[in-house]
Amino acid sequence: MNYFITYNGQTVGPMSREQIFAYPVTPQTPVCTEDNQQWAPLYTFPDLMEMLKIESSRPNPAEVNTTGKDKIVCGVLAILLGFFGAQYFYVGKVAGGFICLLLSVITCGIWNIVTLIQGILMLTMSQADFEKKYVLNNSTFPLF
Repeated sequence: MNYFITYNGQTVGPMSREQIFAYPVTPQTPVCTEDNQQWAPLYTFPDLMEMLKIESSRPNPAEVNTTGKDKIVCGVLAILLGFFGAQYFYVGKVAGGFICLLLSVITCGIWNIVTLIQGILMLTMSQADFEKKYVLNNSTFPLF
């Protein structure tokens, strides 16, 4: 059976029930079928509500920690101990940690401003972006 939904004021479809969940649907989303041209809320379709429950129970891929390195821990390390390069040691970038430590000594602590900004950026990005930029990146010294 093919369905139509209303998304941003426009009719989208025909699509299968699996395709519906590529859109941010709620139980109140207007839905109709090809067979019955009457619009009804999604919650009136038992098969769609079952799939909505399954889809809503899945974790958001942007917040799944796949490497075991937490962005919050790393961000706090960058803010509090960034002059030691603690955030780089935490994610396994030992050479980056030593570079950061060296820059802190050479600049007489001015480098701490950069690590403070880096820590704030780490805390505001998604877990997936953090892992891509700092953990899974082949760079020795990923900065921003």
